[in-house]
Amino acid sequence: MAKFKVVSEYEPAGDQPQAIKALSDSIIKGEKYNTLLGVTGSGKTYTMAKVIEKTQRPTLIMTHNKTLAAQLYSEFKAFFPNNHVEYFISYYDYYQPEAYIPRSDLFIEKDSSINEELERLRLSATASLLSFDDVIVIASVSANYGLGNPEEYKAMVQRIEVGFEYSQKKFLLKLVEMGYKRNDKFFDRSDFRVNGDVIDIFPAYFEDEFIRVEFFGDEVETISKHEYLTNTRIKELDEVIIYSVNPFVVSNDKLAVAVKQIEEELKQRLEFFKQEDKQVEYQRLKQRVEFDLEMIESTGMCKGIENYARHLTGQKPEETPYSLISYFEQMKEDFLLIVDESHVSLPQFRGMHAADRSRKEVLVEYGFRLPSALDNRPLKFDEFINKAPHFVFVSATPNELELEKSAVVAEQIIRPTGLLDPVIEIMDSEYQVEKLYDEIKKVVEKNERVLVTVLTKKMAEELASYYSDLGIKVKYMHSEIDAIERNQIIRELRLGEFDVLIGINLLREGLDIPETSLVAILDADKEGFLRSKTSLIQTMGRGARNENGRVILFAKRITGSMQFAIDETNRRRKIQEEYNKKHNITPKSTKRKLDQNLKLEEYDDLAWKKQKLDKMPASEKKKLLLELNKKMKKASSELNFEEAIRLRDEIDKIKKL
Repeated sequence: MAKFKVVSEYEPAGDQPQAIKALSDSIIKGEKYNTLLGVTGSGKTYTMAKVIEKTQRPTLIMTHNKTLAAQLYSEFKAFFPNNHVEYFISYYDYYQPEAYIPRSDLFIEKDSSINEELERLRLSATASLLSFDDVIVIASVSANYGLGNPEEYKAMVQRIEVGFEYSQKKFLLKLVEMGYKRNDKFFDRSDFRVNGDVIDIFPAYFEDEFIRVEFFGDEVETISKHEYLTNTRIKELDEVIIYSVNPFVVSNDKLAVAVKQIEEELKQRLEFFKQEDKQVEYQRLKQRVEFDLEMIESTGMCKGIENYARHLTGQKPEETPYSLISYFEQMKEDFLLIVDESHVSLPQFRGMHAADRSRKEVLVEYGFRLPSALDNRPLKFDEFINKAPHFVFVSATPNELELEKSAVVAEQIIRPTGLLDPVIEIMDSEYQVEKLYDEIKKVVEKNERVLVTVLTKKMAEELASYYSDLGIKVKYMHSEIDAIERNQIIRELRLGEFDVLIGINLLREGLDIPETSLVAILDADKEGFLRSKTSLIQTMGRGARNENGRVILFAKRITGSMQFAIDETNRRRKIQEEYNKKHNITPKSTKRKLDQNLKLEEYDDLAWKKQKLDKMPASEKKKLLLELNKKMKKASSELNFEEAIRLRDEIDKIKKL
């Protein structure tokens, strides 16, 4: 029976069948690199899912930002409901890495805020990779950063079976070694509690369930899974495997070896500073590392412990660090690595190592870190690009690298909806603002939307203000607007609460607004990153989800990038028109369900209840907790982590009363 099975009401259509076959055959044949060149709206995600089904390989899907990762996670969860689809992105809500600026003698301490739900999802991903062979992980660039040794993580497990004998004392000590804490009063994730012969464990990667192990002496009598809030027994188990609370946990023996190695490196580095007569650096490093060693020996942890990763994982200097890809490698079978929006993702992966190293070299030079801190790093690009046995690069505009390396470049130009690439018009950029105003009015009359891309934040704001004064319902969007507000703006545009959205480079990848029939590119002839051939094609693609889609390029001249983008769009449009004519297809705008946000009014009754907590009976408090927990799970499943965190904090407050 096949491990991976796509569940969908759709069948492959248009160019999808030939793309699926070409990519699958190439992977099965053993080819390392392949590319899916799919235009916007051609169903690239569905094709990726069908390739996974055809090749039957565990898969890592990487993309360059969290928003796209969340979108892909939601789609693949729907495509593979019976498989283990996991989510692996940075677990920091906020992260400021430590840095030193010699010119002003300014040291910036590391500061961060960890999102517990994202941390749980990361742990769930690593645990699944060690437990199952039908795993699909959706990841951001954080998958290229260092993780603990998967073999060590796999060794730090506790397997327990019904009917076998285990020393309760040794079992509890093992849990402590794995990073779990005893907490009999406020039982939460990564905790265990003991009540006589009953031991409850809340695995770090579980969402709202815990494991109960009941002993009779030293014999395991029963193992069961329980619902966290109600304590209701959900399922009887014959055995259970419990993983440590994080992938960096190491055994006490290896920790002792690591401490000795750190001490030896410190001794050598201090001798170097002494010879160079760098007393400030000498004292700075001595004080910091000795304090870290004290913390590691007493608690097994210290602030910035990742800087000692090479010693903790037992690797050699300059050796490739462990990463999420290492967890796929330990599965001892072929796996697939898909790079979504590869034209952006691959250059970003390429730049990660150099940026990380330049910051850390300064810290090492001035005595803030040992040289081994340089080995706590993301993968170099050459390491990444050779790491997986099979790659599929996915983009509407792949770079030369992808095209040169690929054994197969599968083009997916025909859209299942029959939609064509947009019609392109070129207008003189003199009086472009006034000309665009006339075009906007025509589109608004048809109850359709307009996307406008400009070159600067200031222009976006001023243009929005100008059109607003003229009676146009308009908003702007740029990088200073946070992700929550950004999503809300897009939602309001689709609902028709305003008609025109003005932005900069945010109007390229992943912006799916079927109601958009006009994309306007101001100053299209200003060569640069925002007006490169790749950027222009991506921006034009935003108009390809509507049957009336068109693009206006405002320019004084036609640049090389413009000409390439125009020619490529016209080439695709011609192929699409011929296909539609041959198969008697009439293009129809795509219909995408509008995601429903959690309505604030749902919480009105909850808010009233919370005001009465002091006088509320225990039974009512329990009902309120269940209600809040249900809302939290819903928000989390919809990847609305901010709302989930708010609800979790409310639950914590009620529990503490």
